[in-house]
Amino acid sequence: MANDLRRDSVQQAEEMEAEILPPIRQDGGKLGLRGEKMLALVAALLLAATLFLGWRAYFYQEEGDPVASAMLAFEKQNALVVFASRFEVVAESEYEQTVGPVVVRRVRQAAIIPASIDYRLDLSGMEPGDFEWDEESQTLRVTLPQLQTSEPNLDESKARIFTEGLLNTGGSQQLLSESNSRQAQRKAQAFAKNPEVLALARNAAREAVRQNLAVPLQVAGYERANVEVRFAGDEISE
Repeated sequence: MANDLRRDSVQQAEEMEAEILPPIRQDGGKLGLRGEKMLALVAALLLAATLFLGWRAYFYQEEGDPVASAMLAFEKQNALVVFASRFEVVAESEYEQTVGPVVVRRVRQAAIIPASIDYRLDLSGMEPGDFEWDEESQTLRVTLPQLQTSEPNLDESKARIFTEGLLNTGGSQQLLSESNSRQAQRKAQAFAKNPEVLALARNAAREAVRQNLAVPLQVAGYERANVEVRFAGDEISE
């Protein structure tokens, strides 16, 4: 009798456990149909989020302020070398040694010295008033400061020297070389102001500015924008 009661109690407990905890199916770890649908939905949402973030980062463009974009581009550069002129200058000096009124020694020396000068724009002082945006024509008009030139760089190590006269001693040689260097410096500075060279440098500056502003304008959303560049003091845009 006691054994029958014990068996009945165990059987009742097993039935209650089966109702509370459904039996585990040996399905090899596979998801059911509903689980597969949920997993596919989550994967689709993750893919959509990834595509959106990629599009936002690499393709989406929100129109911004073209003037602010141009000024930011210039602030990052501060100064822009737009043209480099390389040329040769010829200098000639003469040394005389006298005893009273009599010239006892005369030496003449000519030098052909390679030189170079850089033309640059100082962009640090540009202000919003130097930029004018025409919304209708999608044109950005920029007024640049005047070009600045570097000090002439004389490559005297590659100079070609021609000497005429006898007894060109160390003392006279140094004096002639120093005189030719001073002459070459002055001639190089004068050459830098040559109208034809200046015109080349100004054209190079305009083109460099156009190219430097093209990308910031595209990033700001103005892919078809035009850039017109002039120098302060110019009567019309060039």
